[in-house]
Amino acid sequence: MRPTVTFLCLVLAGSDTMHAAPGATRPNILFLFADDQRFDTMGCAGHPIVRTPTIDRLAKEGVRFQNAFVTTSVCWVSRAVVLTGQWARSHAQRDAIPTVTQTAIQTMFPVELRKAGYRTGHFGKWHFKGPPGFRPEEHYEEFEHIGRNPYLKTLPDGTRRHETDLICDRGITFIRAQPKERPFCLNLWFNAAHAEDGDRRPGIGHYPWPQSADGMYDDVPIPAPRLRDPATYEAHPQFLKDSINRQRFFWGYDTPEKYATNLRAYYRMISGIDTAIGRVLAALQDAGLAGNTIVVYSADNGYYLGDRGFQGKWSHFEESLRVPLVVYDPRLPKERRGRALDPMALNVDLPATFLDWAG
Repeated sequence: MRPTVTFLCLVLAGSDTMHAAPGATRPNILFLFADDQRFDTMGCAGHPIVRTPTIDRLAKEGVRFQNAFVTTSVCWVSRAVVLTGQWARSHAQRDAIPTVTQTAIQTMFPVELRKAGYRTGHFGKWHFKGPPGFRPEEHYEEFEHIGRNPYLKTLPDGTRRHETDLICDRGITFIRAQPKERPFCLNLWFNAAHAEDGDRRPGIGHYPWPQSADGMYDDVPIPAPRLRDPATYEAHPQFLKDSINRQRFFWGYDTPEKYATNLRAYYRMISGIDTAIGRVLAALQDAGLAGNTIVVYSADNGYYLGDRGFQGKWSHFEESLRVPLVVYDPRLPKERRGRALDPMALNVDLPATFLDWAG
């Protein structure tokens, strides 16, 4: 990782003032990471349907990067890039993909922050394969993998709760137990809005949404994909026509009825995340920690959602590579808040930026 002030710090502040000086009060870092969320599926990004008031508020009081991209649009690769601060060509064991090298493991950003005195926690999706003997829970003070399959978990009392809400429940517990004398770095990594691949029931869609989003968008017309012209698809080389992007298009995007069903369910997934993180931010406020906590919201890759005749990610077009990125830093002067910035930012910039914030 780069030891100097990072690109993101410079763009956010216009100077190196966002870099924590030795001895200064170090900020807490709350990293909210969605799965398969397209760059434009937020109210603050101008989406005409999806409602994300919590994320919109973070953008209004912080900064939104309009041109944020991942270096490789694959779930495990993107997460390994963010954890290690290295491109896939550096962190991957080439003879054992998707395993990450032992060297890359040693400087994961939570490892570096923990060594520097940060209390570290990770709840939610992991999807990161280390070398033999690697145990992620040994690299955090608190760790719990909370996966999908199924999204709705049956609790001991017989009730069911969505993994998005369980992840935020764990985050709230972590925040409430936070000692005042230590900074923290907390990852809340969602499985949403990833499809439940094995659940493609007609009329329901394969995006089981949190209960908080029940009924949302039922009465909203869903327009067809913007890049729906058959000529756009036909212009692709044959290897893309034969790819998994085209195979998954027929799972739920090839007819207007299936498309509308799945898009509504996908939008509910995102609104469910937004509602849940609102509870986390309220817990920060109640604990007296909001004034010194930087909040970052992003996603591991984009999503085609029927554009170009494709679904999923895995390839090189904008819909696959471009992601949301919102940064709220309470230390940022008011006159520099509410900006939508054009410079390109990459997911590989994030971990080095976290270390810069921590000094």
